[in-house]
Order: sequence, then C-alpha cells, then structure tokens
Amino acid sequence: MRLRRPRLVAIGLIAALALSACGSTDDGASADEEGWTYESGSGDTISLDAKPERIIASAQEAAALISYGIKPVGIYLSQPVETEPALKGVDLEGIEIVGKTWGKIDAEKAAALKPDLIVADYWPQEKAYSGFEESVSAESKKVADLAPVIGANQKGSLEDIVEWYEGFAESVGVDTSGGKYAEGRQKYEAAKKRFQDTVKAKKDLSVLAVSPADDMLYVAVPAYSTSLTDFKAWGLDVIDPTNPKKDFPYWEYLSWEKADKYQPDLLLLDDRDYDGSLKTAKKQPTWNKITAAEADAITPWPGFWIHTYDQYAGQLDQLTDAIDKADANLS
Repeated sequence: MRLRRPRLVAIGLIAALALSACGSTDDGASADEEGWTYESGSGDTISLDAKPERIIASAQEAAALISYGIKPVGIYLSQPVETEPALKGVDLEGIEIVGKTWGKIDAEKAAALKPDLIVADYWPQEKAYSGFEESVSAESKKVADLAPVIGANQKGSLEDIVEWYEGFAESVGVDTSGGKYAEGRQKYEAAKKRFQDTVKAKKDLSVLAVSPADDMLYVAVPAYSTSLTDFKAWGLDVIDPTNPKKDFPYWEYLSWEKADKYQPDLLLLDDRDYDGSLKTAKKQPTWNKITAAEADAITPWPGFWIHTYDQYAGQLDQLTDAIDKADANLS
C-alpha cells in the first residue's frame, strides 16, 4: 500500500506570514511565529517553535525547496554541481555550499550558518538521512547534531516523495493550489498516463536499470528504487536482479566479465552523471555483449534525484519516447 502525504499539524496561527531567511514564497507567505510540526519519512514528527527559516539541505532536496521558493542557507552535494542533474539551471547565488563530495560535509561552515532545520531524504535500509549514513566522515555526522533532520522516505513510490515535498512547502506557507504548481501536477498526470499507455502497447518489452563503474556494473533492484517501483506498478517489465548485495540490497554487483548476465530490450542508464556513466561503460569490452548496448538501445534513468512534479514529468516523457521506439523483440 502506498503511503499518503505525511500528516501536517498546524500549531498556533493558521494564517501564513512572509518567509524570511529560508526564502520567499510566490504569495508572500511568512513564518508562523508560534510553531511548526511536520512528519518525516522516518516516521518521526519534527516540531519547531516557529516555521524553519534557516535550512541546510542535501542537493536534490535543496532543488525541490528552491522550486517552491524556499531558499536554503546552505547545501551539501555528493558530486560536483555541474554534474548534479537536480541542480541544472538552479540559481544557487547566496547559498553556501558546505560539502562537494559524498560523505564529507564541512561541520564548521555548516555550524556558522546556524540552521534550525536540515532537509535530507531518509533511507530506511540504512536507517539514516542523506549525508549521515554510517560510512560518512565523523565530521559530517556532527552536522546532524546542529538541527533536527527531516526528509521524505526513499523507499516505496517516487510519487510519494514528490507529494512529501509539496506538503513540506505547504507547511511553511507556500500556496501550491494554483499557478505553476498546479501546472506541474497536470504535466505529471499527463506524462504518467502517456507512459502507462505506451507501456501497455509494448507489453513484451523488458528493461534493466544499471549504473556503470570502472570496476563493475551495478544492476538496480526495483524494490529499492522509488522510480523503478513506480514503473513496475505502471506495467513496465523491469528486470529484478537475482543476487542483490546482501548488506546493500539496492544493487546486484556484476563484474564486467559477467556484464551480459541479463539481456533486456532497453537499458536504463543512471543519469546522475549520464555522460560519465556512458563513457565508463563504453570503455569496457564486455559492454557490447549486452545486446541492448550493442544496439544503442539506451536511455537515461532518473536514479534517486527526482523530487518535484516538473522533474518527474520531464523524465517520464523522455523515458516514454525511448520505450515507444524500443524493439520489444531485441533480446
């Protein structure tokens, strides 16, 4: 069963006033001075004396906040800004970057920003929020002590993640009922229907989601990818790898010698750095042993970075085009 939007509890004034340091909203709403409460994807309820004004956020989550007019005071990334798909075209002027590499956040810089909230997705398999997993640096973990951490649950449906961030925006005073936000939802619903209709017409088509690295090919496990979970629920035949890594079940790890273990009709390639991933794959002599790779039946797969209706609609349209053109008898 899909989770619904987390319960929002209003404390004190119902009327919204102008957001300050966390960013302005389209309708000029502002922070409620008497209290704010919202439910995290972890199941915990986070309460503050007032609506958050100084937010530090993980990169993809920051992109979602900014799309709703909520400007964080700081962000941290797991890869260079120029290769982060969620931040493409996003204005980061005035936002302090406190981390540029996965697992490394500058605690001193973060502390200087005096955050009252940290926004980062929750990963239930690891029981941790983005940037604060077990294997990150000790300094990074200190950042989680600066303020409460809250975020959507990265397990289940991607649609739920999108709804969570819309709900978060509403909780701090953003009116999402009309304008560009309503248009984004409409675009998404149209893209979803087109995807479903196209998949139905290509019922024999199989796909495999992968992320190439120099030493191995990572094959995504649909149950641990919110986008793949949705695609399967909407009828797409996403191949389930048979031997996920036991202590990190997001992926099956294949040596390049065994890269052709699965033979899909269409390859979905991790697009968190699509060009780099494709370049890495093409260096491997065994890449073209995958029939779909040899036929160039490859399309971007939005691996873990989508957080808004607009982002999802665009990626669905791109994937639908690829499915429509794909040969269901290739493999």
